[in-house]
Amino acid sequence: MKKRRRARELCLRILYQLDIQRRSTQKFNLKSQMEDFWKSNPAPSDIQSFATQLSTGTYKHIKEIDSIIERFCENWSLNRISVVDKNIMRCAVYEMLYENDIPPNVTINEAIEIAKKYGSEDSGQFVNGVLDRIKRELKCDKNKDVKN
Repeated sequence: MKKRRRARELCLRILYQLDIQRRSTQKFNLKSQMEDFWKSNPAPSDIQSFATQLSTGTYKHIKEIDSIIERFCENWSLNRISVVDKNIMRCAVYEMLYENDIPPNVTINEAIEIAKKYGSEDSGQFVNGVLDRIKRELKCDKNKDVKN
């Protein structure tokens, strides 16, 4: 498995865990949650570094990212989207907006493959449709400039 794919899958697990824990506890500390995750899920340093970068960046911008996802999900509110699909899309939107070295099409293809592996039967198509629309409408280009 490619290193970046593995890091994205770990990012999904981290975001999923953070999503569940954030709802169930009033005291939430991202740094301690990440430390606990890596104690339980050791990974090579390059994979851990990229997964941490994606997870913390996504979490830092989660309100903006959730607003974008909800805006482009026709007839779907964020709370109706499965936790897996939602977190796959969160990470992908973060990548499209903030990771300058990753082409949006690569991000979308990776998200689709992860959705097929971890989501429902329809997750790949759903994630593809939403992310493609976000890419088109926000005009995410190779340089990661977003033009509203």
